[in-house]
Formats: sequence, structure tokens, C-alpha cells
Amino acid sequence: MEARKQKLLRQHRRHKRIAIATALVVLLVLGSAISFWLVPLLMVLGWIGHEAWFADHLFYRPQEDYCYEFPSDAAQLDGCLEDGGLHLIGDFTDADTMILEVQLKATWAGRLRDPRVYIGGDRQDFERGVDGRRYLNLSGQHEALRAGSLRFDSRYCRLGNKVRLYAMRNPDYARRRVLIIAPHADDAELATFGVYSHTREVAIVTLTQGEIEADNYRRLGLDSAAAARLKGRLRTWGSLAVPLWGGVSQQSCVQLGYYCLQLPEMEAMPERVFGSRESSETDIRPVRAHNPLQLPGDHDGQPTWHNLQADLRALLAHFRPEVVITPHPELDPHADHVAATRALRQAIEEGDWKPEVLLLYANHLHDNDRWPMGPAGCGIALPPAIEPLPVDRLWSPVLSAETRLDKAMALAMQHDLQVPLPMKKRLRRSIQRVLAGRRWPTTGDDEFFRKAVRRHELFWVRHL
Repeated sequence: MEARKQKLLRQHRRHKRIAIATALVVLLVLGSAISFWLVPLLMVLGWIGHEAWFADHLFYRPQEDYCYEFPSDAAQLDGCLEDGGLHLIGDFTDADTMILEVQLKATWAGRLRDPRVYIGGDRQDFERGVDGRRYLNLSGQHEALRAGSLRFDSRYCRLGNKVRLYAMRNPDYARRRVLIIAPHADDAELATFGVYSHTREVAIVTLTQGEIEADNYRRLGLDSAAAARLKGRLRTWGSLAVPLWGGVSQQSCVQLGYYCLQLPEMEAMPERVFGSRESSETDIRPVRAHNPLQLPGDHDGQPTWHNLQADLRALLAHFRPEVVITPHPELDPHADHVAATRALRQAIEEGDWKPEVLLLYANHLHDNDRWPMGPAGCGIALPPAIEPLPVDRLWSPVLSAETRLDKAMALAMQHDLQVPLPMKKRLRRSIQRVLAGRRWPTTGDDEFFRKAVRRHELFWVRHL
């Protein structure tokens, strides 16, 4: 997947350079033929058009089909959409997670505005210019679907007539003993606040301090290393304190204190010490002061893969989770996220406690940094999957309006999500608000307030 993304990125940059060069030639020709005062005006208009419609990071063509396969025991029902209603062939069975495979085709207006599908009281958005197979999330709509009253509508796109419903049953994982692996402070809240705030037995383990990219704190008169140390302390505090908003006590929260973006290097050289890239620190013990239990890494405080493995094995044995929630290693490309799940899998294989199930989440994507698309509060359609993924069951619990507000407030407590937007991004949002019709929530400026506070949370279920 990473190789494919790099290839598309190179193509995107090449096409962008060609387009810019062509535009400059055209502007010079027009300027010499008509009037040179038009050149700066056309350049400004071109920049505004770019910010409105071409600034998204989309590393695939909107005309490509999404590629999903579902487990053989998932119910599959063919059907059709007629007069705004869904008509299925066969008997509908109850399921907690329902995915509808559809064909979407953008109208001409759907190249300027985000195509969207309305499902009952929900809305799910897609790429501008979409023309291919997509997957709507109908989870939480089973009563209306069984009664035949679920209505569909679309704007800036057309829905194909033929559809297929995939219905999956899952146990209520919120009733199990759950352990959440968060590579950084806020990952647990972004992916699974709705679940953990309704889970009786849950523990949250944060692997890193998240201390890098601390330039915002230099405004306090700190040098780079001091700013990174302050950011690490603040995010450490957030990893222990914010879960209390969701009902998780400090006794169930653990901060391991390893350093941001060092997990892959630690895995490659398990015995070597990897200190912070920015804070100049190499001892993980200071941020572990408030942990509820002693861990093997506390002995020498060295940030090594061997210590991380020993810590994770000890935590699995201590909390004895039936379910572990961790990043999706194929979908989520963040280097620390991939390494975190690999570290967990190794600890499970080599340790004494074996969970039953992994629930996988994706806070970042290879191909589309706007997913989930559309405004906050709406549903989560399945993410782009241009290359085949492992065949996993899906679990998509529904969040009430009250839980969504609590989740937004949990994100508002995260220092890393309160960094002021650069002027360029503010200007881009203003342009997109006027010309592309996009909206952002009032709960916070960071993009995660739009992407993470949704009607659904979404997990891939992988049995061990």
C-alpha cells in the first residue's frame, strides 16, 4: 500500500507541475495578447479555485471501485433501490452492523460539491467526481429496514438501482474485558471513546509521550528541547486524566513513556536505546510516576523494544483482556500505529495471556486524509480500500447525541488538538465554505473534531 501511495504521490506532483507550467504559459499569452493587468487577477482566481476544489489529498482516482470482502458467515442479500426505498430479495435477519454496497456516480455538480447520500436521518459523504462501488453504513437502522420504512436520497450524485446488503452479528464487546492500545495520547478518544465510555471493565495503555512537533510551545520562550519536554508532559497528563471524562479511572490508565516516531526503529534494533528525537530525554521513568502498577521497564528506564515487549506482556497478564482494541496495521499508515500493533501481536504470542479478539481502528488513512468525509455528527461510510484488505468482520456501534457531545469535549481536553490553525488553513476553509459548501463543527478547529465525532465508530474484528 505504501509503495502504491508513493507512486500516486509522484504522479500527483508531476501532474501539478505540468498544470502550473501550462497555466503560466497561458497567462503570459493572454497577458501579451490582451492586457498584463489580467495576469495577476487570473493567478488569484486560479489559486482560489485550487484551494476550493483541488487541495484535498486524494491518492487514488474517484472513479476506482472500493475492494471489500466480508466473512462467509455474513448474511448477504441482493436488492434494489426504487422510489427512495430499499427492497431486499430474501428475509432480513437482525444484525448490529449492516453495510450496503452501492454504485455511486457524481452529477456535474458533484465535481464542485461533495456527493452525499441521505439514509433515514443520517448522511454519508463521498469524493467529488465519484463513479464506482462504495459502501454505506446502515448500522443502527435495522428497525426501519425491517419495517421497510428506511428512505434513501442523494445530492450531487446518483445511486445505482442494484445493491447488496451485508449484515453481521457481533457480541456486545462493551460487555467484555477490554484493553485499548493507544500509540499516542488522544488515539483512544479519537477511535473508541464511545465504546470505552460504555464499557465496565476497560484499561487504556498509551505507548508514547507524543512529544515531537512542539513548535507551538516555543512561543512560551522555550527552546526546542524544552518545548518538546513540556508537550510530552502535557500529553502524558492527557493520557491519564482525559479518560476519567469517559468513566475510566486513573487506576485503569497506563502511560509507558516511549518516544514518538521511535517505535519502528526500536523494533528493528530491539536492544538499542532510542531516546526522543527532540526533547533530548532517554529515560522513560519520569512520566510513569502516576502509573497504577510497576512494570519491567521501570527497572532501568531504557526505551528499548525489549522493555516495551516486557511491559506489554505484564499488562496483558495484569488486565487479562478478552478484547484488545488497537490500530489497523493495513489501513492506518502511521509508523507508530503500525509498530504498536506489531508489538502487541508479538507480546501476545510470547506472553502468558491470550485475548480472544482484536478490534482494529484507523485514525489515519493511506489514501484519503478527509475520511470520514462530510460534516461532524454524520455516519461513517467504509473508507477507501483500493487494494484488497484482509477479510474481517465489521463492528460499528452507534453513538447517541449525548455521547457524541461528550466525545467532542474529550477531544477538546487534548492539548495537541488545540493548536491554532495556520492562516493558510483558515483561509482555505473560508473559501471551501463559500464555494464548496463544506462545514466544520464549532466544538474545535482541528480536523479531528469533524472526522472523529460521528454517528458511528468503526472496528474491524480479527479473531486470534
